[in-house]
Amino acid sequence: MKQFPPSELLNSLPKQFFASLVKRVGQFIEQGCDVINLGQGNPDQPTPNHIVAKLQEAAANPENHKYSPFQGHRYLKKAAADFYEREYGVMIDPETEVAILFGGKAGLVEIPTALLNPGDTVLVPDPGYPDYWSGVALAKAEMVTMPLKEENHFLPDYAGIAPEIKDQAKLMFLNYPNNPTGAIASKEFFEETIRLANEHHICVVHDFAYGAIGFEGKKPVSFLQVNGAKEAGIEIYTLSKTYNMAGWRVGFAVGNASIIKSIELLQDHLYVSLFGAVQEAAAEALNGPQDCVKELIALYERRRNVLIDGLRSLGWNVASPEGSFFAWLKVPEGFSSEEFANLLLEKAHIMVAPGVGFGTFGEGYVRVGLLTSEDRLMEAVRRISQLEIFKK
Repeated sequence: MKQFPPSELLNSLPKQFFASLVKRVGQFIEQGCDVINLGQGNPDQPTPNHIVAKLQEAAANPENHKYSPFQGHRYLKKAAADFYEREYGVMIDPETEVAILFGGKAGLVEIPTALLNPGDTVLVPDPGYPDYWSGVALAKAEMVTMPLKEENHFLPDYAGIAPEIKDQAKLMFLNYPNNPTGAIASKEFFEETIRLANEHHICVVHDFAYGAIGFEGKKPVSFLQVNGAKEAGIEIYTLSKTYNMAGWRVGFAVGNASIIKSIELLQDHLYVSLFGAVQEAAAEALNGPQDCVKELIALYERRRNVLIDGLRSLGWNVASPEGSFFAWLKVPEGFSSEEFANLLLEKAHIMVAPGVGFGTFGEGYVRVGLLTSEDRLMEAVRRISQLEIFKK
């Protein structure tokens, strides 16, 4: 059969680091191994019943069988604005300061194409969510990484960025609670970010995917809660994590009206809007009872405690995440992140994500998801103890 090669642009995209890992795990499962999958970020709990019921009701409405408005239904934009006022005390104009997204990932990948020209500079956290790199590549922009180090609480050190890079930068990605490190950010950090952005005319894109998930009663800070944030950039929120709606593909961007306008213009050329029934269900999630969110946070905190306490009991000196549903664990001396991940998979049938897959400064760590039951997490601890790597 005749072959049609992919475009140069497609060939320029970053390789999917985790695709080969998932394939390897699949091979172990095919061999009958009981693999404990702690390597992916796919929520394991079902979407709350009242949200599912709204989808079922809305799917039967013939009005939702037509094309939705290109830029989304106003009721969903208003629900997003009301959510931000209720949760964060932030006033959002639903007409000009909200863009409906096909999941948070879509917005994160679209934003460089919406705002940048080829060769423009983008500041990206390292380690960080790999799809930031995809958006930068699609826009033919240039990426400069900002190291996230433990000694700086996994926050970028702006003083360490060269002055000429600050002047060249047009866009900066941030993400707190952070994937993969589980770190959270303070208002003071965001204030520093806004000062930097204003001085160098940098657009800030804050990925708030794990915004609901903070532990020990600490609610994660929204970038938009800080004075001047709306002038400096946007925040991208997804319903995937807060409401276990990962497969529904719905999120939104909020903030600077000019950025929102550019996102919507790009999306006008790419899509017709989300299925109306999904939009109705998303509005129900944002407007409806929030007990399910509190219960989910408590579940992740229990899982976190079981895992971290269990690993520490083995003599593994690991840090406890402050937010997100990930733990970022230092690998034992003598291993690279890939070597340790391979050891756990081959000898204990536990899948974790090697830190190097999130960037150069991810080396020396593995990411573990809190996305399985407490019993399975305890079983993972038991299997690791049998490897006798750690000394109490």
